[in-house]
Amino acid sequence: MESWDTQRKKVAVIGGGLVGSLNACFLAKRNFQVDVYEAREDIRVAQLARGRSINLALSHRGRQALKAIGLEDQIVSQGIPMRARMIHSFSGKKSAIPYGTKSQYILSISRTNLNKDLLTVHAFNDSRHRLQGYIGNSCYPRGASTAVENYPNAKVYFGHRLLTCNPEEGTITVLGSDKVPKDVTYDLIVGCDGAYSTVRSHLMKKPRFDYSQQYIPHGYMELTIPPRNGDFAMEPNYLHIWPRNTFMMIALPNKNKTFTCTLFMPFEEFEKLQTSRDVLDFFHKYFPDAIPLMGEQALTQDFFLLPAQAMISVKCSPFHFKSRCVLMGDAAHAIVPFFGQGMNAGFEDCLVFDELMEKFNNDLSMCLPEFSRFRIPDDHAVSDLSMYNYVEMRAHVNSRWFIFHKNVERFLHAIMPSTFIPLYTMVTFSRIRYHEAMLRWRWQKKVINKGFFLFGTLVAIGSTYLLIRSMAPRPLDYLRRPWDWVTNLQYTGHVSLKTPWSH
Repeated sequence: MESWDTQRKKVAVIGGGLVGSLNACFLAKRNFQVDVYEAREDIRVAQLARGRSINLALSHRGRQALKAIGLEDQIVSQGIPMRARMIHSFSGKKSAIPYGTKSQYILSISRTNLNKDLLTVHAFNDSRHRLQGYIGNSCYPRGASTAVENYPNAKVYFGHRLLTCNPEEGTITVLGSDKVPKDVTYDLIVGCDGAYSTVRSHLMKKPRFDYSQQYIPHGYMELTIPPRNGDFAMEPNYLHIWPRNTFMMIALPNKNKTFTCTLFMPFEEFEKLQTSRDVLDFFHKYFPDAIPLMGEQALTQDFFLLPAQAMISVKCSPFHFKSRCVLMGDAAHAIVPFFGQGMNAGFEDCLVFDELMEKFNNDLSMCLPEFSRFRIPDDHAVSDLSMYNYVEMRAHVNSRWFIFHKNVERFLHAIMPSTFIPLYTMVTFSRIRYHEAMLRWRWQKKVINKGFFLFGTLVAIGSTYLLIRSMAPRPLDYLRRPWDWVTNLQYTGHVSLKTPWSH
């Protein structure tokens, strides 16, 4: 402990997005000297860029991480509760599928506003001394929730791109606005630089580092439903879904009364829509109730504003290199967005790492290997679950059998809350480890399916029994008394196979 008192450890966080910003808060709280390097300009003064998913679904895991740095209440107050999926059929009929109990909900959160709040928490803390000269003429909102004395040990360098990373030596080379490469040495390098991580690319050159990526054949495109008469055009406390088997559209509410819609569809389907007429015909066929909400002109303008964006899934192992470098968030495990767990899993990375730092008294040589051992099974599991949930959202929710199965799960959970827990509840409303949730879900499915089979078998046997009984009472009595055959054999010397109804 003496070393921590006499010399503060230096940490470089690469990436000032959601996970990088949150990580900086956790590390600064632990008295590290934290430098955050973000290649983009300050998001608080930059113009909003279309094309990236604007909305996020904040759930229990993410909220617990925010709670640990004292931000949960502030962020939750800016979100819109979504208590159920609202399914839009071809006919325009709507039906709700609750996420859980009446008290359980997820929050529609603005990515941009959340990132601004996370940056403000630590970057704003030392703005007079730390940030001047690094972010130019940035101006900040009055009354931001922080004070200079909170994190005087955190700096943010916007417009600084990572060129090279040497995790063995703990050195990085960054390029700032002056276009002069700068070498800096750190005790720990934390890669939070997204799915196309530069930090990870350097770890991939190391022996025994496993890596895989998969582009799914579907892309996504963002559209908008504007307010109607100053209010939401649809019910606001739902995640709206238009499931169409091989593709789907979703809509999440915003604080400004708009809905951000995202169309997920195979790229070859996007490529078929070349003109405004093609787009309108397509929407009239598959999403007829959405056209009046969007407006034909706005729909076609939004559709051709940007091409469909790709979605990638990344897995790697380990997440660390010795005691000098660690990956978190999308840099370690980029996942497709269909379970709403990308941000929440990344935030939980930060929380788990902080819990391990507490357990090992900030000993990086102990904490980093344990983080990889503990976290890799969970992050790989949530990646697989996210792939599965896309099929559920775009296809299964159309099935009456699926709805019936969900109702059975809710019933079993109500009468046996600690034994049967729906998958969505385990993933979204608890901190049950992702891989344990997946194993438990598979076991529960087997039990429920066996129960259905047993019930079906009993129904079949019972139906057969009633059918035979309805034919005649005597045959049933005869079948019930096989000992009559024995008596007949004693008196006649043979067994009569005649049935009572053969007279």
